[in-house]
Amino acid sequence: MDGTTGVAEEGGTSVEALPGYTELLSGSYSAVLGALRECTDCGLEPSARALREHARLSPVEIAVFFMCVVMWTELRRALSAHVFEPFAWWCRLQPIDVAKMPESAWKFVFYTVSWSYSTYLLFFSNYTFFQDPPSVFYNWKSGMSVPTDIAIAYLIQGSFYGHSIYATLYMDAWRKDSKVMLLHHVITLVLITFSYAFRYHNIGILVLFLHDINDIQLEFTKLNVYFKNRGASYYLLNDILSNMGSVSFSITWFWFRLYWFPLKVLYASCITSLQSVPNIPFYFFFNTLLFALLIMNIYWFLFIVLFVVKVITGQMKEVTDVREYEEDDKLHKAKRDDNGHQGSGEGKRVQNGINKKKHL
Repeated sequence: MDGTTGVAEEGGTSVEALPGYTELLSGSYSAVLGALRECTDCGLEPSARALREHARLSPVEIAVFFMCVVMWTELRRALSAHVFEPFAWWCRLQPIDVAKMPESAWKFVFYTVSWSYSTYLLFFSNYTFFQDPPSVFYNWKSGMSVPTDIAIAYLIQGSFYGHSIYATLYMDAWRKDSKVMLLHHVITLVLITFSYAFRYHNIGILVLFLHDINDIQLEFTKLNVYFKNRGASYYLLNDILSNMGSVSFSITWFWFRLYWFPLKVLYASCITSLQSVPNIPFYFFFNTLLFALLIMNIYWFLFIVLFVVKVITGQMKEVTDVREYEEDDKLHKAKRDDNGHQGSGEGKRVQNGINKKKHL
């Protein structure tokens, strides 16, 4: 999927043509070598000096961040206890699905709202970062003011990922990829915090837009999986919607996270950023984290490929989450029952009405 860079006209708006993967790799290699030769903040002391000179984060902003982290956590607890879980019981979901449904409902609601807001900023305001990714660094100045609408998006997203770190450890069902998910939340929070402090907020909005849509589709699919068997009845509509959701999720994951993300975000951050701002502060720090995010996207895409292979080969007859431990736990429980032993419960935590073993 190689291409040539350039500018095209679309509806009177200048649109930067996407580069190809080969151009990204070769351009990144050259840019990194050049940045290494001219690096002014490489090393512990220069990095500390650059942090003091360029990072701007006030005590009030930090306090508001932690207040919002607590707010998201308490709001989720309230909605789960008084809205999502009672609704699941009213719909006569299976008990195991009642335990998992509030998590998916909460994430579905949040990501729908957050992605809609990012979409508004990128397509229904004056920002042209999606159409022209290199513009994210145009007119960048150290300590420049952050537009209010973008600052609101950063507060919402940053505090939510602060909450998500806590939720992954103490509220969510533990899955095969939960350690990677925890690492993802930490990296995302660090990227959000430092990109705001260094005033790289323009590219941050683009990153959030390209990632949140997949979370909407994932939780939508899981909700329909839970709702297709209610009471003693099977609901074809929810089964169809879960299949449609899984297909669209697989397609958009590749398109948004493995095509647009590297060719729009990484190309801008790694290559064109140096053209707009030579010796841009913390160049290696930010690009390392962005490439780490890409690696995790590739890792999760392997789960998607595994899911598709199982469906094609007939190993899986219905949509399910291949990341979950439920099947392993059932087999382990069956083996334990056959041997006549009772589990001591050591290392298990009761969460949402079911026992979970935390793998930390």
